[in-house]
Amino acid sequence: MSRRREAIAAVEGRCPRCGAPRERTQEYCVECGLRLPILRGAIPALRRGWVRRLGWYPGDWIWISLLTLLVAAAGAAVAIVFGGGSSSAASTTSVAPAPRPIATTAATPLPTAPEPGVSGGKKTTPAPSTPAPQSGRTPWPAGRNGWTIVLFSYPITSGTAAPSSTAARAARAGLPEVGVIDSGQFSSLHPGYYVVFSGIYSTASEAEAALRSVHAAGFSSAYTRQISR
Repeated sequence: MSRRREAIAAVEGRCPRCGAPRERTQEYCVECGLRLPILRGAIPALRRGWVRRLGWYPGDWIWISLLTLLVAAAGAAVAIVFGGGSSSAASTTSVAPAPRPIATTAATPLPTAPEPGVSGGKKTTPAPSTPAPQSGRTPWPAGRNGWTIVLFSYPITSGTAAPSSTAARAARAGLPEVGVIDSGQFSSLHPGYYVVFSGIYSTASEAEAALRSVHAAGFSSAYTRQISR
């Protein structure tokens, strides 16, 4: 079986949330209860075409995003076409009135308090703060147990390209502490997967509180998971 056929089988043959195996006619995951994506119709056909061409798949949300972008671009084009003609037809020439002379009197400058950041007559400039780089390569701390948000899981047999691409996209979207871990190194995870995660939390409630912003960033199938050695 080719590598891209393996990727298609991994996308359509497993739960996108927990990675548990599924049947083609199965509607819900027996492990986590997620309603599974359908395997018949236009969306599954587009999904297979995407994987055949690129070797990985970000999720069914990509088609809604592309449709929204297309509608927005069409609306902007219509606004430019109709807005340009009306603005040129309604343009008029206005003449500003001649300014009147205003009498001025000399004023004695009042003493002012020293500006913040001025010391001994010399102005000091605070050093600019440098934001931490977002690369999608945050490692899980050694010996640390906790909770995180799983963005996506990929079979190890499909390679590291897709997990790294998803992690970089999540980091660019502003998600905190994004990285990729090997599930086989953690007793709380199913072995055999590269898991893309975001956030390192001490409690389940902290992870749940951050889950809403992760869904808003486009990772609708993300879920919280305990990480332990």
